[in-house]
Amino acid sequence: MAFHDIRFPVSLSFGSLGGPERRTEIVTLANGHEERNTPWAQARRRYDAGLGLRSLDDVEVLIAFFEARQGRLHGFRWKDWADYKSCPASKQIRPTDQPIGTGDGVTRAFALTKTYRSGEWQTVRMITKPVAGSVRIAVGGAELDETVGWTLDSDTGIVTFAAPPAVGAEVTFGGEFDVPVRFDTDLVQVSVASFQAGDVPQVPVIEVRQ
Repeated sequence: MAFHDIRFPVSLSFGSLGGPERRTEIVTLANGHEERNTPWAQARRRYDAGLGLRSLDDVEVLIAFFEARQGRLHGFRWKDWADYKSCPASKQIRPTDQPIGTGDGVTRAFALTKTYRSGEWQTVRMITKPVAGSVRIAVGGAELDETVGWTLDSDTGIVTFAAPPAVGAEVTFGGEFDVPVRFDTDLVQVSVASFQAGDVPQVPVIEVRQ
């Protein structure tokens, strides 16, 4: 199994259907009350790449991409148009968008994360496929130049500082990111007649854990 560091064509992913999926185990007790639990710490995202196809040329692009990944064998990058950057869709990226840690004077490596909040509750998502060139980093509210202050591993989402951030200094990031995915089928069925009539093929895509 391998991961190909290539993004699924954004012209095809735009218009696709999908989003986060959770797994919740529910046991109904004799008294009617429920016990709920989840084995997943992180959500897993699913998409349908077929909905982004608009022409037979798009179908050819999809098939070429599918063949190059050998179906479900190799992973790739996917742009989730509903959730692809550190800030709301209507806002501009800032280096202080997302907290990723606090300096202790020793630690130099920090993992990129995105926090989702609703009321008093929140969940933290690991960002493992940042988009190179889009990431901005700040320590204590001051942005650091990548050429001298830090380096980014775009395959893992780990930021490494040249010098450890000072004790108590908040480390933050802003930027775009992709979802690591694979095709969730080894078969793509396309009928030209059906496609021209508006019946697009289903091409499921699922997030892979890394």
